[in-house]
Amino acid sequence: MTATSPGAPAPILLAFSGGLDTSFCVPWLAETCGRPVVTVTVDTGGIDGAAARQLAERARALGAVAHHQVDARREYFDRVLRWLLAGNVRRGNLYPLCVGAERSIQAQTVAATAKKLGTGTVAHGCTAAGNDQVRFEVALRTLAPGLEILAPVRDRAFKRPEQLAYLEQRGLPVPPHGAAYSTNRGLWGVTIGGRETLTSSGSIPESAWVLSKDAFAHPREPRRVAIGFERGVPCSLDGTAMDPVTLIEKLEALAAPYGIGRGIHLGDTIIGTKGRVAFEAPAATALIEAHRELEKLVLTARQQRSKDLVAATYGDLVHEGQNLDPVCRDIEALFASSQARVTGTATLLLRPGAAFVEGVESPYSLMKASRGVYGEAAGEWTADDARGFSRMVSLPGVFWTRAGGEGPEQ
Repeated sequence: MTATSPGAPAPILLAFSGGLDTSFCVPWLAETCGRPVVTVTVDTGGIDGAAARQLAERARALGAVAHHQVDARREYFDRVLRWLLAGNVRRGNLYPLCVGAERSIQAQTVAATAKKLGTGTVAHGCTAAGNDQVRFEVALRTLAPGLEILAPVRDRAFKRPEQLAYLEQRGLPVPPHGAAYSTNRGLWGVTIGGRETLTSSGSIPESAWVLSKDAFAHPREPRRVAIGFERGVPCSLDGTAMDPVTLIEKLEALAAPYGIGRGIHLGDTIIGTKGRVAFEAPAATALIEAHRELEKLVLTARQQRSKDLVAATYGDLVHEGQNLDPVCRDIEALFASSQARVTGTATLLLRPGAAFVEGVESPYSLMKASRGVYGEAAGEWTADDARGFSRMVSLPGVFWTRAGGEGPEQ
């Protein structure tokens, strides 16, 4: 970790994704502030060795005096994704928070890196119209209230074409998509924003999809996969034990060519507007489908319903960058308790556009615990018990009808 030299101006630490906004920030901050810029990329998924090298090379080509990459994938899973999975969280009943949920982890890493570098200034490339500015700054101000936070794209209202022109005029590298599409990738999936998502109608072109391009033009033959869970955490794929990060990455590679988890989410932003974004979340979608069905086998109806009530709130808090609020720890405690018996295997059939759950098995199966067979044979009860139960259950309706003077006396 590079420290500040005695007498030299403290560097500006820039959270660097390599996209147009943060690429623009490197030279602009150096020129405008007259201070060295150090970039840091917090890997929360989607960055392989080649991509990491390209990010480092791009940062230096743009003028950064140093670049750091921090692998936070396992921390991201342990502190955020495992709970989103435990809650089967889908914002708007569609979007599995595949990007945005990691911002608090990234902000925490940036704050820790700034402390190691001995600088009190950090910067990000968020705009005034998006959610990430709030997520980053809530976490940064909570963890390190004394940090100076610079946000030139937001505070100077730079537009994407202006940033592109700025880089091109100086002969500096431009991200592959230029100003046309903004893509973000993490362990839970990819989001894609472009001119098509600025309105409520129409999809992005096939060429703009990142993980599932041409999935439906060249459909693959269905493939069966088995996902194992231990206390709600994915632990095996097709019988091979693996850590959750590796499993998610392998499952993404298997499911993405089928177009599984592709969608366009329209919802409410943190700042109060409606927003729309395309997303690809193949692993998240397959895991949530599998996990939800396994829970149905091992949890009681009241456990499921109670958990669903707080899951929506938890998803909202994560979406808003409020992961550090203590109420999140309270909800996570409930999730942890609920997952004690979520152990078993789900078998999925991957086919174009869908991850179909064929079946689930668990040593804690509530189906196997009953001597009865639904619709076929009574178990721990008799026909007389069933007749009496039906009569008792109908009483509230009977009383309602009687109180209204409707129908014959019963």
